Amino acid sequence: MRAFVFPGQGAQAIGMGKALAEAYPAAQAVFDEVDDALGEKLSTLIWEGEAETLTLTANAQPALMATSLAAMRALEAEGVAIADAAYVAGHSLGEYSALAAAGALSIGDTARLLRTRGTAMQQAVPVGVGAMAALLGLDFATAQAVAEEAAGDEICQAANDNDPGQVVVSGHLAAVERAVEIAKAKGAKRAVMLPVSAPFHCALMAPAADVMAEALDDVDIAAPAVPLIANVTAGPVSEPAMIRSLLVDQVTGSVRWRESVGYMAANGVTEIYEIGAGKALSGMIRRIERAIGCQAVGTPEDVAKAVAAIKGTA
Repeated sequence: MRAFVFPGQGAQAIGMGKALAEAYPAAQAVFDEVDDALGEKLSTLIWEGEAETLTLTANAQPALMATSLAAMRALEAEGVAIADAAYVAGHSLGEYSALAAAGALSIGDTARLLRTRGTAMQQAVPVGVGAMAALLGLDFATAQAVAEEAAGDEICQAANDNDPGQVVVSGHLAAVERAVEIAKAKGAKRAVMLPVSAPFHCALMAPAADVMAEALDDVDIAAPAVPLIANVTAGPVSEPAMIRSLLVDQVTGSVRWRESVGYMAANGVTEIYEIGAGKALSGMIRRIERAIGCQAVGTPEDVAKAVAAIKGTA
């Protein structure tokens, strides 16, 4: 059994998806559709722009989705369907990419939702008020205890449970700085502040969750072709109303990636394809479940390899 997973923020790079668009008309059509939905040439920024501008949350989120969907359309052009997977999953914004790939959301709606989400997340907390830090070498329970101890009368939460040795905490700047020092004292291999523009996936994002609740009310969500393993529950969901609710919860909730991969492994998944930019999820997956085979699919060459592997084992 296999799963298709979709990367989150941080995977963006100038030029991503360009070779796919040149090789596959269906991939180019995705970028055209996103440009039309946003009323601007986001594709030009992705392929020819400044990295600093692409990294802005409001740009990075729809750009990464567009690249993931372009890769998925390239696979489909070669005869690999979303139904060839048992599950889809995505890391943070990648959950939207997963839902679009599985037919639950249209590409245009997904692009607009992610532009809204990125803007709302950026605006939820004034610059300098919040922060995030990666705690490396601590298990989740210890990292969670570090966050709770560091919080005091502020907010500090475990935001991303990425793999057995990497937990990201998020909250008020001073609280996150305290978490870094506490984590080092508790034996973390490394504890480092992250160069992010806002404290994602914690209670400080509540204003952004309100914005997304309103935005999601205005879009049609269908049942996905295959179940989504949701970030906030680390379990499968297919019911549109529940998907809508979980996408709101996701803004302030933890990304339970380690548990999500564990769920898929426990339910028969032996190979996972990372669809879109970068290879960050593949690295996490290998650290979570060494028995799972991982392959990133972000270029025409990657598509050819994935098609050969999938058709050879179907």
